[in-house]
Amino acid sequence: MSIVDSSLAATQLPRRPDPARVKRIADDSGALAAAHALAALFARGAAERDRQRILPWAELDLWSESGLGAITVPAQYGGADVSFATLAEVFVILCSADPALGQIPQNHFGVLGVLREIGTPAQKARLYGEVLTGHRLGNAGPERRSAAASTVLQGTTRLRATADGLRLDGKRFYSTGALFAHRVPARATDDAGHAVQVWVPRDAPGLTVIDDWSSFGQRTTASGTVIFDNVAVDPQDVLPVWQLADRPGLFGPTSQLIQAAIDQGIAEAAVADALAFVRERARPWIDSGLERATDDPYIIADVGRLQIELHAAREVLLEAGHTLDAVAAAPIDAEASARASVAVAEAKVLTTRIALEASEKLFELAGSASTRAVHQLDRHWRNARTHTLHDPVRWKLHLLGNYHLNHVLPARHSWN
Repeated sequence: MSIVDSSLAATQLPRRPDPARVKRIADDSGALAAAHALAALFARGAAERDRQRILPWAELDLWSESGLGAITVPAQYGGADVSFATLAEVFVILCSADPALGQIPQNHFGVLGVLREIGTPAQKARLYGEVLTGHRLGNAGPERRSAAASTVLQGTTRLRATADGLRLDGKRFYSTGALFAHRVPARATDDAGHAVQVWVPRDAPGLTVIDDWSSFGQRTTASGTVIFDNVAVDPQDVLPVWQLADRPGLFGPTSQLIQAAIDQGIAEAAVADALAFVRERARPWIDSGLERATDDPYIIADVGRLQIELHAAREVLLEAGHTLDAVAAAPIDAEASARASVAVAEAKVLTTRIALEASEKLFELAGSASTRAVHQLDRHWRNARTHTLHDPVRWKLHLLGNYHLNHVLPARHSWN
């Protein structure tokens, strides 16, 4: 399917999962086991999906049936309520197999984090209930840059009170997961000027998802355009996200933990493919006097450095997950929320660097044969370069320096 042809997929609605086929994961070990099982399936077609831009509808149905979508649902609502460290590990596992497919649920868990922090008990019971039956959540991302949207937190999307009830209007982009979702949460401004999040059913009249995502990396995330045209909104589907700016919490660190885990997965796949190619296909350099590329001392040293950096990034990522677990276990104040953001920022810096380095170093270690299109190894660099632009690492370094030097607490939003 070409990029042009794939726009037809925007008319396709996601299949509603059969609740009888959706597994109920009970604990962290069950979540990790389910992730490994799915990763084994996802890895088989990852290169071809990237090459042909084949959207992963069938694979996402398997994801729904696996029960992974409900692993962060609180236990009191029937979920596994896994640790943040486990959530990060699940994304590393899935994204090592296929980072585009693995990225699609990022917003699913991000908006569940918002629901946990500001949803009413009635909203939680209803929306968690949908997730437990395998329903997927997407996201209508920020608006394209304009005079009214100079940053990702600004825009012209509006939730209006009318004589016929609430109505939503706006146009959003970077909407990862929206095409495949059963609900499409979107940020909007209400009549009082407050930021709200509206959980719109995917089949709502006036909601259009356009698959116009054309990036050279993460090609099958379908992170394109969402249009809301006078969409009727149930007041019970509205969350007051404006309250989060004044309330210490973990919705931002949770989102960033997932982003860092995606990059770690890309890095681990790139390193694994580099090692396999050097072992199986690479030739020693003519001046080395060696019979095998695996005996080249320079290659050996570079592999050693890559492994150290890969291991360091993974450990700091998991440490960040444990920090979020510790913060969540006690009442969260401003200092605790800041510690969570700082821990995740450290992980994001390291996972970004290793994803880019590993996907680039792959070709240097494996040689010119590794650039042949048949091997599709360039997808690692394309995916790393695309996804690591999600939020700039230079501002993570600024966050860390300002915190440690001046004890300035990070701003509270989804990018911290």
